[in-house]
Amino acid sequence: MTLRLLKRGLYAVTPDWEDTPRLVGVTAAIIDGGAVCVQYRNKTATHDLAAEQARAIAGLCRLRGVTCLINDDVALALAVGADGVHIGRDDGECAALRSRVADDFIIGVSCYDDFERARAAARDGASYVAFGAMFASPTKPGAVGAPIALIGRARGELSLPVVGIGGITADNVPALVEAGADMAAVITDIYNADDPRERSERIAAAFDKSPS
Repeated sequence: MTLRLLKRGLYAVTPDWEDTPRLVGVTAAIIDGGAVCVQYRNKTATHDLAAEQARAIAGLCRLRGVTCLINDDVALALAVGADGVHIGRDDGECAALRSRVADDFIIGVSCYDDFERARAAARDGASYVAFGAMFASPTKPGAVGAPIALIGRARGELSLPVVGIGGITADNVPALVEAGADMAAVITDIYNADDPRERSERIAAAFDKSPS
C-alpha cells in the first residue's frame, strides 16, 4: 500500500525553473541531503517542458529509491511512472480520482487551513493530507496561514501521514516536527540555498532527532 512509499522527513517540491539539467542536478543534491520524497511542480512550464522535466525527475527518483509525485496532473504522473499526485482545491475530487487509479497510487491533498477538508480527504481515499501555509511563504505570499495546531489534531484524529507546507526552513522546521508533522514540504529554502545538500541535511536531521 501507499504507506510504504511515504517515509518521514524532507519532502522536496521543485521550483518553476526552465533549465532541466539545473533542476535535476539540484534535486539530486537535495536527495543526497536526505529528501525522502520529491514533487515535480512547475506552474509556468509548457506542456512539452513539463513532460521533459517530469520524466527526468521521475527517473532520478527511481534510481535513488525516492518517492516521486506530480503536482495536479494525473495523466502526466501515469505517463512518467511517478508514484502519485498531489492535488489542490481546483484539481478535482479525491474520491473520483481514487476510483481511477491503483490502490498503491499516492494521492496527496492540500487542505490549507481546513480540517474538515482533511477529514473528507481521508474518507475519500487520500494517502496523506497537507496543511499550510505554516509560515510566510515566498512561493505563495498571499497564502492563508494555517495554525500549527492543525498538525497535531490531524495526527490525533486521522490515520494518515500529515505534511506541513509553506515557508518552511531549516530554522523553523523543528517546531513543525515537534507538532507531529510526518513530512515538511520545502521549495525555496533548499532550491535557492548556496549548498542545497547541506540545507537538506539540516532539515532531514530535524526528523532524525524526533521520535516517529
